Amino acid sequence: MDFIMNGKATGDVAGRLMQNNFDPGVLRPFIGNDDRSYMTVNVGGTLRNMVCNADATLRKEDWKTLDLAVVKAAQPRLKAFADLRAAGLTYAIPNGMAKTVLETETQSDISDASVSMDGLAEGANDRPVFELGNLPLPIIHKDFNYSARQILASRNGGSPLDTTHAELAGRKVAEMVEKLTIGTAGSYKFGGGYVYGYTNFPSRITKSITTPTTINQVVTLAEVLDMKKRAHDAHHYGPYMMYCSPAWDPFMDGDYSASGASSQTLRERLARINGIDGVETLDYLTGYDLLLIQKTTDVARAVIGMDIKTVQWESKGGMQLNFKVMAILVPQLRADHNSNTGIIHGSV
Repeated sequence: MDFIMNGKATGDVAGRLMQNNFDPGVLRPFIGNDDRSYMTVNVGGTLRNMVCNADATLRKEDWKTLDLAVVKAAQPRLKAFADLRAAGLTYAIPNGMAKTVLETETQSDISDASVSMDGLAEGANDRPVFELGNLPLPIIHKDFNYSARQILASRNGGSPLDTTHAELAGRKVAEMVEKLTIGTAGSYKFGGGYVYGYTNFPSRITKSITTPTTINQVVTLAEVLDMKKRAHDAHHYGPYMMYCSPAWDPFMDGDYSASGASSQTLRERLARINGIDGVETLDYLTGYDLLLIQKTTDVARAVIGMDIKTVQWESKGGMQLNFKVMAILVPQLRADHNSNTGIIHGSV
């Protein structure tokens, strides 16, 4: 068993991480063209290949094959989290493995400015109130392994390494990131702080909506407009992204008609609302839920401590190669000191 407690490492894997400032590159040794063992580590912000003492089993091409399988399997599962990244709503933490929490703060507003003809009247002299909080930075991970014989048979036989296990592990890690972002995986607590998702964020604005049918699209439109108004009432004016659960798809993609035939779907009609950039389906959103999310960093952002990465270590005398797909990808949902936010959650 490898573990780190009170700044002291026990075990080979934990010791190597401690000695290298938790750089996961030390657990990715590869065999170079000269048959020597190398690892790619961060040196002053630059990735460099360095000769290492650890015995490497995989060649660089083997790592490329595994990484490609993991990333390709993960990409389709990351929708809500990927949208935050695509919108530039990110906060990168260098060497996130060496940090366990991100300290944040909320700020209150101050009173309005005064209006006078000569500027001599004394205005309210107040200051914003700040409140500190912690965002946990958990590692999301999934393990798999190969026997040393499988690796050698693949190399000597000329056939590519079977990446089925790696693909499954990458998919599971991505699914958990997505579920944490949506809120269907529950909250995660550490260090006095919580990781929340869209549907369990305590400060989110909730609204009761009507169960969809093929004939009440106009009702849905009115309820979405009310969700937008509630965001405005909380001083969040867009732009927004709207999400729906898979149960909405038959209605979202059906014909929309306020009176008579229509050449557009309900999804297209909702996307025409001023300020809503699109309506997307989230695989892990449940029931008949709708989400309206303002796309600004004061509402939601993707905290990136470490992108999806695969590391490796040996056990059982080198006869088993253990792999771990892991990532530090955490949603950070935010509200101001008065609990105003741009996250609107509609549910039946």
